[in-house]
Amino acid sequence: MAASAPSKPTACLALADGTVFYGTGFGATGETVAELCFNTAMTGYQEIMTDPSYAGQIVTFTFPHIGNTGVTPEDDETADPVAAGMVVKWDPTLASNWRATEELKGWLTRTGRIAIGGVDTRRLTRAIRQQGAPHVALAHDPEGNFDIEALVAKAREWSGLVGLDLAKDVTCAQSYRWDEMRWAWPDGYARQEEPAHKVVAIDYGAKRNILRCLASAGCDVTVLPATATAEEVLAHNPDGVFLSNGPGDPAATGEYAVPMIQDVLKADLPVFGICLGHQMLALALGAKTVKMNHGHHGANHPVKEHSTGKVEITSMNHGFAVDAQTLPEGVEETHVSLFDGSNCGIRISGRPVYSVQHHPEASPGPQDSFYLFERFAEAMAERKSA
Repeated sequence: MAASAPSKPTACLALADGTVFYGTGFGATGETVAELCFNTAMTGYQEIMTDPSYAGQIVTFTFPHIGNTGVTPEDDETADPVAAGMVVKWDPTLASNWRATEELKGWLTRTGRIAIGGVDTRRLTRAIRQQGAPHVALAHDPEGNFDIEALVAKAREWSGLVGLDLAKDVTCAQSYRWDEMRWAWPDGYARQEEPAHKVVAIDYGAKRNILRCLASAGCDVTVLPATATAEEVLAHNPDGVFLSNGPGDPAATGEYAVPMIQDVLKADLPVFGICLGHQMLALALGAKTVKMNHGHHGANHPVKEHSTGKVEITSMNHGFAVDAQTLPEGVEETHVSLFDGSNCGIRISGRPVYSVQHHPEASPGPQDSFYLFERFAEAMAERKSA
């Protein structure tokens, strides 16, 4: 009996330098071009894929067991996946979790996201760390027919994230109210029925769990689009203003966000920012941001708070960073990454205006950073009682 011919790869990942990785495709078919990053988290692949901050990026997962907890709508950070694609070492395993309502493969197919399995993700991660986040083209064809030269050319021609404002692509189309709190056993998501503070949240690509944490901290949250003006923000008569996470180059988003934040700061309200919101606040105060080599993407990043010396285990997802050397007088660095010394937090001296680069709502510690939401609520309470 003759041996069967080896099967052809059904997906490939072409880097702008000409390197090509072949594997098994799953999810949607077709092609996509984006920046490639890696994420070291051992859980939360669904939250990562639906995090709006991953717009314009394909995610390489260093943890091999992707798919084992399936998919559930309760874990979506936004309605559909935002990351452009997925790269994994092994083909996704079948779901084995009581909360799962769908298999990962079917979910990716239904939502139009391309994925590739069977890739040497250790080699790929080393390349990203050493050479920086590359521009790539990811293709999935069940017949295994690929024009490699064309894919490499598309990767080389892609403009990249520098100078790209993606917040406008992922922000809400109109304002809305939010009162859902954090998930808790056994009831799931409860509603905040007795809020103590009115908060306006600016949506640069807000994760749902951030809004849940605000609600759990006693906030009545109104979410406004990224392009909201200071007049629109202040018209809600908020007790505080929150600046959300989001994708793209902060300098590009800052062209319209910075003037709004500067005007809001004149109202002397408590202000709290996370991730892109942190970078927006820094830009509004006169600092600068820089593109990182490969960014921070994972759930095991140690961050030190200067004032207490406490080290928090945090979740990170950013490819740009605030340059601490450019912080103006009167603005303090509050947190720093213990991985590379990059800035992870700032505040205005003597004012309840602060922000952090990491994601306290993701709870990898698991509760190491929730105090930041409580601090925001306390600042609003103090202002009202003054």
